[in-house]
Amino acid sequence: TNTERVGRARRMLYELLLADHPSPCLRQAATGDCELETQARRAGLQTLRFTPRLSPRGIDDSSPIIKVDHSACILCDRCIRGCSEVKQNFVIGRTGKGGGTGIAFDTDLPMGHSTCVGCGECMVSCPTGALTNKKVLEVRLPQGELLSPDELLKLPIFAGVSGTFLALNKGSVIRRRFRPGEIICREGEQGSTAFYVLSGQVEVSISTPMAHVKSGPPTGRAGVANFFRRLSQLVGSDEDQRDDGPQRFIPIDGPIDLDYGNPVARIGPGELFGEMTCMSFYPRSATVRALEETEVLEMLRNVLHVLQKNKRFKAELERGYRERALATHLRSVPMFAGVTDDFIGHLCDRVELIQYEPGQVICRQGEAADSFFLVRIGFVKVTQTFPGSEMVLRYLARGNYFGEIGLLGGGVRTATCSALDHVEVVQIRGDDFHAMLERFPEIRANLEAEAATRLAHDQERHQRVSTVPIADFLTQGLMEAQNLLLIDLERCTRCDLCVRACAAAHDGVTRLVRDGLRFDKYLVATSCRSCRDPLCMIGCPVGSIRRRDSLEIIIEDWCIGCGLCAESCPYGNINLHSFTVAVADELHPGQKKAVVREKATTCDLSRELKEPACVYACPHAAAIRVEPLTFFADKLALAK
Repeated sequence: TNTERVGRARRMLYELLLADHPSPCLRQAATGDCELETQARRAGLQTLRFTPRLSPRGIDDSSPIIKVDHSACILCDRCIRGCSEVKQNFVIGRTGKGGGTGIAFDTDLPMGHSTCVGCGECMVSCPTGALTNKKVLEVRLPQGELLSPDELLKLPIFAGVSGTFLALNKGSVIRRRFRPGEIICREGEQGSTAFYVLSGQVEVSISTPMAHVKSGPPTGRAGVANFFRRLSQLVGSDEDQRDDGPQRFIPIDGPIDLDYGNPVARIGPGELFGEMTCMSFYPRSATVRALEETEVLEMLRNVLHVLQKNKRFKAELERGYRERALATHLRSVPMFAGVTDDFIGHLCDRVELIQYEPGQVICRQGEAADSFFLVRIGFVKVTQTFPGSEMVLRYLARGNYFGEIGLLGGGVRTATCSALDHVEVVQIRGDDFHAMLERFPEIRANLEAEAATRLAHDQERHQRVSTVPIADFLTQGLMEAQNLLLIDLERCTRCDLCVRACAAAHDGVTRLVRDGLRFDKYLVATSCRSCRDPLCMIGCPVGSIRRRDSLEIIIEDWCIGCGLCAESCPYGNINLHSFTVAVADELHPGQKKAVVREKATTCDLSRELKEPACVYACPHAAAIRVEPLTFFADKLALAK
């Protein structure tokens, strides 16, 4: 092996491999120990005679813990042997032929969407920068006890987790201890971690009052701008009730839902909370405080991702969820209100918990309907395809359900439902669903009435979209609107009656600002547009913002004021209004202090009135609410 002839052959192979290899690769740049580049340097290879590859093979960044650079892969098969022979996970294999050969996960899926458990064996085996560990940058966990891999592996929840992975991600999970009364996390705050209770009891609650806001006494000069400078007061639920339906539950980022009338619950050992904040970086949905001496594990996203893939941990969480929370979760759905306890118990034994990655399709329009789904974690996007376009019908948060229309109406899906972020659903199979309808006919009647209403609205949308061409003459997002407030500037006398009427209809807090974009002779006022793709609904940690079938966006009174909806609205049509509330003073036990909190407000089309208050109050018919696809198409036709 040390002859000159063998040396020339070896250098030729190094040269051919390096021509198809980024230099330096990720591993070489980070640690300087890429085996290919090290061996080539030892062999005295200085320059390449072959033209480097012009088109990279691509990078797979879908896994939160391992980065895959296909251009750096030399097809040594070490990762395949580590995955199959050492760990026996059988996830990695080869795909393609000739020069197109590469490594693949579960028959060419992105790594993050495959059944990879994140053990890290492939990453340790890889001699180049093809498989590298993702570092969690610029994230420092609060003060806590750093646990070694050996200490973590002694904990039951880490049974079966790779010690290699824990060593590579040291510091991504810590142990924290809390005294009675100490706050673990607070509602509305930003975060990036999840918590697992090892011992003790914690209280989960929403401290923001269950109420909407109204304007307080005016301060300073009057005018529209003054509305946004006032501190607001609260309208209690007895003064402003959004829905007169059955008892409601508030969905939170935990294994339980909170009772609307008393939003307080307890979580004990073996429970996980904060998953949505950790995986999708949503604001905290509730305040969690220790009720006794409590010990928790706080972990970053990469650790939680591996635990969710771990069969033992997943089975333990699922068992606890079935025993302690599933029945309450099912009861929180209005359609299950009349179901007996024994049938709820029957469903609890037969349902299946399924996880979906961001963008993954749960069910597709036109497919056979075989299951009913209840959202447990995350957000599901519901879309419907029309000729030439696709419309977002709604976003479904924890506690919402879908799939009933297909099961009731001929067995075909009427819409496509896909995971917007990391989603977990409770799946009820079609035979159990139909058994429930046969046993409880009143549920069938309610579901059929609801399905008929939804289908009628969908048909109305279909007719509007299919009869009006999708024009690209508006570049400001106006064609995304379904209900647009326009002010005819040739008719408007700037009397501000529209703004005052809006404020009067909403307890002094206006939803309208008479300013915005101009198109032709029209002012597009700053007011909710009821968008086809309502980005404001994405990510609400307590599910308080939602769309009614009659298009208007409403914000329920359990809004915690995190401001995510206002940040997500691209048109600035959601505002946060401040109000004062008395809370317990942590520094002076037994006393209270006044603090300023916020709640979000947006136009609800004056749903309690026959038409929007701003339109009704305009004395010159300058303010109008229009469906822009039809309205602007007519205007363009007249201009031709």
